[in-house]
Amino acid sequence: MRFEKVFEGVYRIDGKLATENLVPGTRVYGEELIEHNGSEYRLWNPYRSKMAAAILNGLKTFKIAKGSSVLYLGAATGTTASHISDIVGKEGRLYCVELSERNMRELLGVCDRRRNMLPILADANDTDKYAGIVDECDAIYQDVSAKNQAEIMAINSRFLKKGGYSYFIIKSQSVDVSKKPSEVFESELKQLKGKFDIVEKIDIEPYDKLHMFSVLQKQ
Repeated sequence: MRFEKVFEGVYRIDGKLATENLVPGTRVYGEELIEHNGSEYRLWNPYRSKMAAAILNGLKTFKIAKGSSVLYLGAATGTTASHISDIVGKEGRLYCVELSERNMRELLGVCDRRRNMLPILADANDTDKYAGIVDECDAIYQDVSAKNQAEIMAINSRFLKKGGYSYFIIKSQSVDVSKKPSEVFESELKQLKGKFDIVEKIDIEPYDKLHMFSVLQKQ
């Protein structure tokens, strides 16, 4: 078995991404579990997770590590969030904001087994709803289907420490289907100038189409 470290908490096993399972013996979305040197790892599917896709497509800036505090906007049923949970470990904290009650029902089951994940049923446009719950964070991860994606990132930057990093997935079809995806990507990023510096822009095809994965740093 070929085993290598990609980033802190992120590994490649025989060419496939993986994270060390925080809750050994449990799966979140049917992923394969692998034993290696007395530890259990969960394979990280890039077709199910845009973060995994970005890593495989050359992401260089990965600032989430053991003990990190992360605000996750659009946590859905917890696929990517669970891998971030593995990475930040028991000392870290993952605030999982999700608007859909249907998704939240599944997310609650994941959070119940992973005590570093805190589920928050709320609209990411209304930060006052969770301002008393979320502490200052090291990173924000945003993957929401909305027309005002840049605005959502901007208003949630109140929770991000100065110099902290944001992983901002732009969904072009949610913003404007009449424009070219490249035009939407640039327009959304332009709206964040003055609050963030653009660190990286990554195309995540073939794993996901019509999306851009961007890395921003708060000024």
